Formats: sequence, structure tokens, C-alpha cells
Amino acid sequence: MKRFKTTGLCNPAKDYMVDITERLEKIKAMVERGDYFNISRPRQYGKTTTLVALKKYLSEQYNVLSLDFQSMSHSIFRTEGSFVKAFAQNLIEIAEIKQVVIPENIISEFEELSNKDEIILNLKKLFMVIIRWCSISKKPIVMFIDEVDSASNNQVFLDFLAQLRVMYLEREADMDYPAFQSVILAGVTDIKHLKSKIRDDEQIKVNSPWNIAADFDIDMTLSAAGIKGMLDDYESDHNTGMDTKAIADRIYEYTFGYPFLVSRICQLIDEKLVPGKIDTLENAWTDNGFDEAIKLLLSEDNSLFDSLTGKLTNYPELREKLKGILLRGNTLEYLPDDEAQKQLRMYGFVRNYHNTCVVFNRIFEMRMYKQFLGESKFDDLKQLGNSEKSIFIENGELNIPKIMKHFIDSQKIIHDEYTEKFAESEGRERFLTYLSPIINGVGTYSIEEQTRDHRRMYIVIHYLGIRYVIELKIWHGERYNEKGEQQLKGYLDFFGLDVGYMLSFNFNKKKEFGVQMVKVGDKTLYEGML
Repeated sequence: MKRFKTTGLCNPAKDYMVDITERLEKIKAMVERGDYFNISRPRQYGKTTTLVALKKYLSEQYNVLSLDFQSMSHSIFRTEGSFVKAFAQNLIEIAEIKQVVIPENIISEFEELSNKDEIILNLKKLFMVIIRWCSISKKPIVMFIDEVDSASNNQVFLDFLAQLRVMYLEREADMDYPAFQSVILAGVTDIKHLKSKIRDDEQIKVNSPWNIAADFDIDMTLSAAGIKGMLDDYESDHNTGMDTKAIADRIYEYTFGYPFLVSRICQLIDEKLVPGKIDTLENAWTDNGFDEAIKLLLSEDNSLFDSLTGKLTNYPELREKLKGILLRGNTLEYLPDDEAQKQLRMYGFVRNYHNTCVVFNRIFEMRMYKQFLGESKFDDLKQLGNSEKSIFIENGELNIPKIMKHFIDSQKIIHDEYTEKFAESEGRERFLTYLSPIINGVGTYSIEEQTRDHRRMYIVIHYLGIRYVIELKIWHGERYNEKGEQQLKGYLDFFGLDVGYMLSFNFNKKKEFGVQMVKVGDKTLYEGML
């Protein structure tokens, strides 16, 4: 029976996978053009799985040499000679297990290189053998190198790339020149970042040896339609009765198609909810089961979240800017040359959205909220929310009006100190800090990205299978409030809810604190005023 897999290589014969045939067709088109290029994508993004599938996809037409630099020790890159010996030996071993076709006379030449003293070896001698191999190969040769990050701090590797560059340019000048048909490097690091790490006599190398590389713009995120196809495959085996489109849409909504997160959510639903959290597999593949899986995901330690935390620690200035985006509705200009943004983009944590820098997906946002609020300076509110949470739960449901009222009462004693600037920078953080321990361990919440600006923010709480939508906003008068009520009504229609909530920060001296109920059309709104 197939399963969802989140570690190592995925095999379509054994694992539930999104069909990547369209991606393979696009990459094959680049190979057919003779492109040399780099697949630079974040960790756990399906790079290795793609290369393995691509090798099979190209095998009838091409002789595919697939290497993995992660299997080569750092000492191999010590000198040109040590690299040449190891590279030649690697090709011999691959040929022995029939992973690539190398003629006997070329094998002999590689054996000769592998047996020589490294002091007399250099890359030119290696490439002379490679060129002779290309000249007699019955099929054009395509070379993959996975995990190039393993070599990213080595001058020898840059020299190796420079030789590939020479080979490419010679072929472009003379189409009869024997060369690799295509070279594909795969890893997290873009070659542009490699050049910034290599120093020679304390001078940074400014010319990339890989400036001949074609742009790799192929989307490797997983689409909602692709996720649905994977779930259809699962459903044909398990007959849970799930709405595969609805579940796929929710997975995409939360992950933006990040491959590891897509598979991990499915894996948690399939393997971790029954028994314990959910009674049956049929009930696991529902909105309630999805919410439970998200809760588990946000609470676990994994290498992806560890990497996110590490990058935020390494770039404290950008960390504060992202905190401003999430908690205060700030916008951050997309800066392609900013090193901190570049690093977070490379690792898949932020992306360019209409020339603004935004967090890549909702899962990363929720994890960041968890981290930022866990470090909140409003520790008194955190303790208060934790101590009072039992009074807000009635028959398994949250009493949101009571939560708003208690929060308002707790803030009235300092309200005279409020300024609009204070509220915009801290009001939302205060409420989220108070709310988090109330739902922690049972529910989750997310922020609707399109509503997160300086004036308003929509919080969507998921608690024991029930949704609650709360709008936080700055009070800008009755007319603006009425407009906000209509907008909230539209959101409630979207979620199929009849009741919604608003919490306004009002700076008028003549106002009434508290929570009141109003009717807006067929909806009931509870509006809190602070």
C-alpha cells in the first residue's frame, strides 16, 4: 500500500505523489536546447525526486550521468588532483553498476587518472577524457550534479565549473565540438551566491564561472489541481468519501504548494490522527481533521522550521521587519539585492508579491506568529489569558464576546496612555498575546493576508472544528465602521458563518467601552470597543 513520504526520495510506485510530468517536459525542452542550468530551490522542495524522475524520462534519448556531491567528502576538494582522482573513480563505479554507459577505452582512461599521483593531475586532463567520451558516445550525454551546496566553499569546484563553461562556449562556437548536451546542477545555493563565498588572496571572486547558465524559471511548487490528483489516487485506495478538491484547495491555501508541507499535512492526516485525535479515517479527511493536522504541524520540531528560526536569528533586522508585517500590517519593499531578503528567498521563507516582500505561505506565518508572540514583552497578558481561559469555553465552544470583554477590561486601566501610534504598533500584538494561550493546544488561528494592513486585520480561529472570524481595526468613525461591517459580512458569507466579531481601538475621549451585539442583514456581529 502506498503512503505519503516526507523524507528522502519519493517513488511513484510506493508513495503518493503529485504528477510532475509537465515539469519534466519543460526541463526536457531545456535539455534539448542544450542549456546548462542550475535548479536552485529550498530544502525539501523535490529537487532530488525530480532529478531521479528526469533521468528515467530522458534515458531513451540521452546517456544520463547522475552524480551526488553529498557523497563526496570535503577532502576530495582539497586540490585539483584529489578532485580529478575522486571524480574519475566515481565515474568508474557508476559505470560498473550500469548507471551510465561509458565505453571500455574511456573507462581505461578514467582508471589511469584514478591511479596517478594527484600532484601531476589537473582538471584539463580530466576534461580531455570527458571530451573524448562525448565524441564517441552513441547518445548525447547529460550530466546531473545534485547537492552542489556540498562543494560551495571550494575553489576547486569553481574551477570545475569554469571548465564546463569553456566546454559550453566551445560547443556554441562550433556545434560539432564534443561536449555535454546539458549540465544540470541542483541545490539550495544559487551559483551567484557561490562566487561571494570564495576568496583568493583575500579578494572576492566577482565573475561567476556559471554565467552561461540559462534561467530556470520552471515552477516547482505543487498546484491545487496537482494535489487533488494525488488525493484522488489516495481516495481510490481508501474510499474515505473525502471531497478531494476541497481538501486540496485548503492544503494549497496554507502551503502555497511548498512540497514538503503538502506531503507532511497529508501524512499527518493519514497516519497521526487515527486513533487518538479523530475516530475514523473518514472523519480525518475533513475540515476538522485538516485543522488537527495543522495544529500538529505547528507544534512539531523539524529541520524546515529549524532552518527558518536560524535564518531569522542570523538576520535580526529583517526579522523585525517581518514582525512588523505580521503584527502591525507594515509593508516591506522587495529588494532583489538585499542580502537578508536574498537568503530568506533562497531558503523559501519569503517571496516577491507585487514588488513587496511577503512570507512565503500561511504555515510559515503561523509558525512566526507562534515564535513572535512567545517572545512578546506583554507577559502579563499571556499569563492573564492562560489563567482565564477556562471561563471562555462553554460546551466545547469559544465565547468570543466574553474574551473581548475581558481583554477590554484588562486594558482600560492603561487606556489613558494610548496614542494611535501606540495602538497601531502594539494593540494587535496585545490582543494576539492574550488570545494565544486561550486556544493553545486545542485550536489554531491564522491571519487573512489580504486584510492585513494598518487599518484592519482579520483573525480566523479554528477551534474544535468551528471557525470564528474576528476583525481588529482602528476606529475611524461611524461611516468607516459601517463599511467594515459590510466587509466582515462578506467574509462571513465566504466562510458560511452567521456570527462575526469586531474589536476596535478607539481614541475618541467620548466613547463607551464594552461589547454590543448588532444585526447586519442576516448576520449577527459582536462589536467590542476599546
